[in-house]
Amino acid sequence: MTVRTTHVGSLPRPDALTRLMYLHQEGKGDAGELEAAITDAVHDVVAMQHGAGIDVVSDGEMGKPGFVNYVGERLEGFGGQAGAWSIDDLEAAPELAIAQYGGEAGAHIMPANCEGPVRYVGAAAVQRDVDTLKLALDKVGHAGSGDAFMPSASPGCIATCSPNLHYPDYDTYLDALADAMAHEYRAIVDAGLVLQLDCPDIPMAGHTQFWCRDEVQRRGLVGFAERHVAAIDRALEGIDPARVRLHLCWGNYEGPHHFDAPLAELLPPVLAGTPAMISFEAANPRHEHEWADVATLAIPDDKVLLPGVVDTLNNIVEHPRLIAQRLERYAGVVGTDRVIASTDCGFGTFVGFGRVGAQVAEMKLRAMAEGAALVRV
Repeated sequence: MTVRTTHVGSLPRPDALTRLMYLHQEGKGDAGELEAAITDAVHDVVAMQHGAGIDVVSDGEMGKPGFVNYVGERLEGFGGQAGAWSIDDLEAAPELAIAQYGGEAGAHIMPANCEGPVRYVGAAAVQRDVDTLKLALDKVGHAGSGDAFMPSASPGCIATCSPNLHYPDYDTYLDALADAMAHEYRAIVDAGLVLQLDCPDIPMAGHTQFWCRDEVQRRGLVGFAERHVAAIDRALEGIDPARVRLHLCWGNYEGPHHFDAPLAELLPPVLAGTPAMISFEAANPRHEHEWADVATLAIPDDKVLLPGVVDTLNNIVEHPRLIAQRLERYAGVVGTDRVIASTDCGFGTFVGFGRVGAQVAEMKLRAMAEGAALVRV
């Protein structure tokens, strides 16, 4: 059985779209011009994935300014601009922080604060995303059940990035986010797409100075993960777990990562949650060894693993044989039918942000498809 292929969601945006998105974030520009550019970009990026041999494709998040800051336009109760968070390992290498977050892309991340009652007002926006992706899928002949996915920010991801200035405590805030975002999650699944929940909040909690770090210290890293998984389960009530995947990452940035929490500590509470598919970093030098730790865990029979088998932070194209070897490690743990080849993270988590350009990203995806075809277990 050939291992299927996918990726984490975001892909490099065209330069023209990046400029238009910056203008939109600044309250400038023409909405019609932006919408047309998004539609064209989604069509192009779906065709690229299809041509590269990717089985489960996405819209590349072409219509979003970032994987989490987009929710400021879909949730009522948010406003202003949140303060920047700091990352412990980058404090020892400030030149890397400046290089990645100090430029125009970093200045446009712009998460908001929660300033009032949270309510979902993004029904029209998510429907546009769905319609644009489906149109592109039809155009390239890639339509089919389970053959496309759409990422969405998890309640905990939003909570850690957008400080609570309204609710009496963190738990109330988190549950309000879960109830609000449940509308987006259901819209994606009801449209016949796979829902991906982006959850960098869980691994990053241990080495990032989020505004709510006292909650991490009070609960412990595992307890914090369990609470965020509980919020996800609340939001997914009534949704088929087999249509949901959860993505974990330690922050898609180039840094030492020597404070990263171990995957073996975080995976058990995540595996206990609703989503049937679990995506995680497994290719970069800080985490590739953890396949051996995963092999010691009890992986429930209904869970599917999506290990990252290509690095999204360097421009070296992995050899297909290496990709096959990485996949075979996990196939040896859960079986070939419960492994889907993926990337460590997205190639363009925020507009204009990313170390890998569109040409190399495509080369990496092609290599991944070639490597998946070589798997023998």
